[in-house]
Amino acid sequence: MNRDNPCDCSSAAELLNRACFCKTLNRDQLLASLQAQALPAEVLRHEAQLFSQTATFISPAQWQQLQTLVQAVMRVTALPAYQQQVLNNAPAIAQRPSLTAGVFMGFDFHMSDAGPQIIEINTNAGGAFLNAALLSAQTACCNAAGALPVLLPPQLDAEFVAMFLQEWQLARGEQPLRCIAIVDENPSAQFLYPEFLLAQSVLERAGIKTLVVDPRELQLLNKQLCYQDQVIDLVYNRLTDFSLAHLSNHSLRAAYEHNAVVLTPSPHHHALYADKRNLALLSDKTKLNEFGADPEDIKTLLAGIPRTQLVSADNAENLWQQRKQLFFKPASGYGSKAAYRGDKITKRVWEEVLQGDYVAQLQVPPSERGILVDEEKTALKMDIRAYVYEGKIQLLAARLYQGQTTNFRTQGGGFAPVFVAG
Repeated sequence: MNRDNPCDCSSAAELLNRACFCKTLNRDQLLASLQAQALPAEVLRHEAQLFSQTATFISPAQWQQLQTLVQAVMRVTALPAYQQQVLNNAPAIAQRPSLTAGVFMGFDFHMSDAGPQIIEINTNAGGAFLNAALLSAQTACCNAAGALPVLLPPQLDAEFVAMFLQEWQLARGEQPLRCIAIVDENPSAQFLYPEFLLAQSVLERAGIKTLVVDPRELQLLNKQLCYQDQVIDLVYNRLTDFSLAHLSNHSLRAAYEHNAVVLTPSPHHHALYADKRNLALLSDKTKLNEFGADPEDIKTLLAGIPRTQLVSADNAENLWQQRKQLFFKPASGYGSKAAYRGDKITKRVWEEVLQGDYVAQLQVPPSERGILVDEEKTALKMDIRAYVYEGKIQLLAARLYQGQTTNFRTQGGGFAPVFVAG
């Protein structure tokens, strides 16, 4: 594509991403909305980093491809042979079956010329409540008449509440859901702490008492998980200790093992979907055939997941030779921590990779979004996150950034809404 001639773009969405510099975010409206939901001003200190001022766009064909990919992943990961293999390699706590589906699964995509590519899958994907608020504070893009979000903002809060109620009903039937705890380590110090408060506001407006709690504040008393004198029915799990192995998570782990609380997402969900080693299985034709996957699903996954391999002593020399085309990620990593682009990797880091539990994924460069920064035209990298529940995409959001991996440090970057433009 000729970058100097945006009319060469293959779709209206691509043309808008490259050449439309509209500022669609009404920042005053967004801040007023956040403050109206009981978010104090001091927790919005990251607001300028969290939210970009511009919208992003995908084509109807890309929207259909995203849905097809997500559904293919969900069908294959439900196959008994697939589950047996991944759970055999999982911690014991993850082998415990879960009645729930797991809230806010996140499928992260790079948009390539060959179609959307799944870069990774997460089971405690952050940002959904923030992106719902962001979507509600958009002004029309002058060049994108008819572009629509996946779901309109007024429906999103109801969709999220219904999801938590569904998780509860899957595990506890018709018992009333009285109290949810949003649990993360030192939550008020987390970058996405504003989202915890937004989730609390949304759930409490629906009549569900909601707490934001550090796991060290929890106790298992009389076969009930408690925070002070409050019994907790369901935990919305935002911890990155996916197997609840840390001592600080002892009470939560005990409650989960004794079925004293509904935990979502759970260690079981992480093992089935988010362990990076699973991408090696989902991009391997031989393995997919062994699992008994449908031929159309195999075709979809091979086209939509970059080839991923486990790093081992047996293939180390070959991977080192191919490193410039690869991206290296820890199997249980999150948030791009300890992830390396192969063309930037040093011999010292390579030795660490060989000693760790890593996968090597074929690099798929992110697409770009044109944006004004200090009134100067520039281009930021873009990825797309699909928030998924029970195989249904609830919300799409983009993250705009510069650098080796996704981050919230780029001026003009941050979360951005995604609209489908024909």
